Amino acid sequence: MFEKLLIANRGAIACRILRTLRELDVKGVAVYSEADVASLHIQQADEAFSLGEGPAAQTYLVVEKILDVAKQTSAKAIHPGYGFLSENAAFAEACEAAGIAFVGPTPEQLRVFGLKHTARALAKQHGVPMLEGTELLESLDAALVAGEAVGYPVMLKSTAGGGGIGMRVCRSAAALAEAFEAVKRLGQNNFSDSGVFIEKYIQRARHLEVQVFGDGQGEVLALGVRDCSVQRRNQKVLEETPAPNLPTGMADELCAAAIKLAKAVNYRSAGTVEFVYDSEAMRFYFLEVNTRLQVEHGVTEQVWGVDLVRWMIELAAGDLPPLSELAAKLHPSGHAIQARLYAEDPGRDFQPSPGLLTAVQFPEADGKALRIDTWVEAGCEIPPYFDPMIAKLITWALTREQASAALDKALADSVLYGVECNRDYLRQILSDAPFASGSPWTRCLENLTYQATTFEVLSAGTQTTVQDFPGRLGYWAVGVPPSGPMDSRALRLGNRLLGNDEGAAALEITMSGPLLRFNTDAVIAVTGAEIPLSIDGVEQPMNTALLVKAGSNLTLGTIAGAGARSYLSIRGGIQVPDYLGSKSTFTLGQFGGHGGRALRAGDVLHIPALADRQAGNQMPAELYPALPTVREIRVIYGPHGAPEYFTPAYIDTFLATDWEVHFNSSRTGVRLIGPKPEWVRDSGGEAGLHPSNIHDNPYAIGAVDFTGDMPVILGPDGPSLGGFVCPVTIIEADLWQLGQLKAGDKVRFVPVDIATARELAQSNAREYAELALVSPLPFMGEGSGERVL
Repeated sequence: MFEKLLIANRGAIACRILRTLRELDVKGVAVYSEADVASLHIQQADEAFSLGEGPAAQTYLVVEKILDVAKQTSAKAIHPGYGFLSENAAFAEACEAAGIAFVGPTPEQLRVFGLKHTARALAKQHGVPMLEGTELLESLDAALVAGEAVGYPVMLKSTAGGGGIGMRVCRSAAALAEAFEAVKRLGQNNFSDSGVFIEKYIQRARHLEVQVFGDGQGEVLALGVRDCSVQRRNQKVLEETPAPNLPTGMADELCAAAIKLAKAVNYRSAGTVEFVYDSEAMRFYFLEVNTRLQVEHGVTEQVWGVDLVRWMIELAAGDLPPLSELAAKLHPSGHAIQARLYAEDPGRDFQPSPGLLTAVQFPEADGKALRIDTWVEAGCEIPPYFDPMIAKLITWALTREQASAALDKALADSVLYGVECNRDYLRQILSDAPFASGSPWTRCLENLTYQATTFEVLSAGTQTTVQDFPGRLGYWAVGVPPSGPMDSRALRLGNRLLGNDEGAAALEITMSGPLLRFNTDAVIAVTGAEIPLSIDGVEQPMNTALLVKAGSNLTLGTIAGAGARSYLSIRGGIQVPDYLGSKSTFTLGQFGGHGGRALRAGDVLHIPALADRQAGNQMPAELYPALPTVREIRVIYGPHGAPEYFTPAYIDTFLATDWEVHFNSSRTGVRLIGPKPEWVRDSGGEAGLHPSNIHDNPYAIGAVDFTGDMPVILGPDGPSLGGFVCPVTIIEADLWQLGQLKAGDKVRFVPVDIATARELAQSNAREYAELALVSPLPFMGEGSGERVL
């Protein structure tokens, strides 16, 4: 056995190969593009080497770089995985010339099967059933003549490559003429080969394939038939084995044809012979041979109880037992289904969705009933350069129905956040009739309309973030602020109006609001500061439950009057993952909410499917009083007052002053402009030079902190510990007013005692529960409290 093997690949397949190497006690050498620096395969490898910056053409496809790493590490073999160089005959030859084993077929086999037209010629020579078709076509005129001879519809195909690239269905001569040059260009650009040919197109074709394994000496095993008919734009989405609903004996005929073709070239290593199956005629036809491990090899492994990667490595090392001996132990059991989880947005025509994964959680896999092949964890970046597959989820059970139900549950229990993915699309396919009935065909997904339970951010506004109440509790002692809504009252009332839990996540909108497009029906409410609000250009009221239909645009304008923040609540709440127990965004810490940041144009957020469409109910007007010119905010006196830090006269001045809100205010703190403090000491002594300095003490949200001579009201994103004096602290019942302060507003602090503060907090709680006013807000009566010195 090899002492060391290099994996010339990335992602899930690199992790898969490394898992087998650990079992074989072989050291694994990983290579990576800098874009994949956070990939799990780098962590799992014994050694890892960068191939530099950039896409595949500058990294994973550069033969010289990979061979240099192999020589540098004394790796005696290279496993190419799938894609990239896995079917590159020149690379296989270069490995052999360097004295390094290529874990795969021979260069000659890669060449003969690498071009579809030569593979067709070999299949025809050995009597494998063929679709009517042509040799390579030199010109459009030749293609048009061939199209008439074969009969429309036809499939125009690039002879090189795979993955559905360079394939066009042409239903007329005009369509063929339009597609001819485009398919040639695709072949040239993607595979450096512009050769094209025509095959007869079967309208409701199934895509079946046989996993083969050859020893290079003429012996070949076939490991059942996979069905890969569920495809989108000729790219596989779901795969399963055994293929369902085949006539008796058909699977054996497919396997026999695949073995015959593989034996014709003394095939070596793992490969797949692919067929088109005409369900109406109940006949199959040769399609192509993939001379590598397939993405879907895992379903075969689960049913047959084999490790194809191990076989490939052992064969390359000369340690594989005879195939006849292996065949005697093969006993297929049950049914396996695989779903390809991609970073792509089904709601936007499946465009790739690169970006940072902020949350990743898969259900616990046991290797048999549930297997998950992935390369990501939270903090991984999905790069824009490569195939956007995140993971393969494979379930095995005794029956197809059980395997399908298990796969649906595994997808439902998987959490991926930070990029859009096709998880919900996959679940819809599982329940859709073609797959559920076991009778899919290659274009069945064209009849499936994806139902996205999302809204898109077309324009983000000034500062729009996801927040929930009460925010991130329990971490204040270690410096993590609660975040949450600055005006918790508005958010809680909005949720209560919609029937949500008061802590459901909503959007906090600062000054200027977003433009949102809803892809599903939703019931919303906008609370807080008065902000223009419209649905598809029709003005709507605030503080009212409003139905937004799928496809509609919701526009929130700019706050022109009093207040600084509005809140958009949605029935069911916004679905973002918890971070330290909360969905709230802490932008300074770059965590929580949607990607740890304010929303941007292009973001997509998820909401629950709407079960209750009841709308129209309004919040009582007395629950959203007008904000006066001078805001009176009630406070508890202390902990740092007179005469220890300030003169008693200054405390009187402090409480009598109409403080002006400074323009440099934010969720961290609201700065105030007013009379300079009168200190009773010249400095902070050992704590610092300025009299405001004290040794670090815990802060409370709403504490008025003198940072030097300027008071700052500490906000929900502020520090938990600091070295400045705090003469008063805003009471819980009035903390919501912080969220409605903006530059130029005036604030007066009104002291109350602790008993009053507690009573007001209890009154607020009853108001949220009952949606009815319990006590007047704000509390403005004379003798509302007195300073306790």
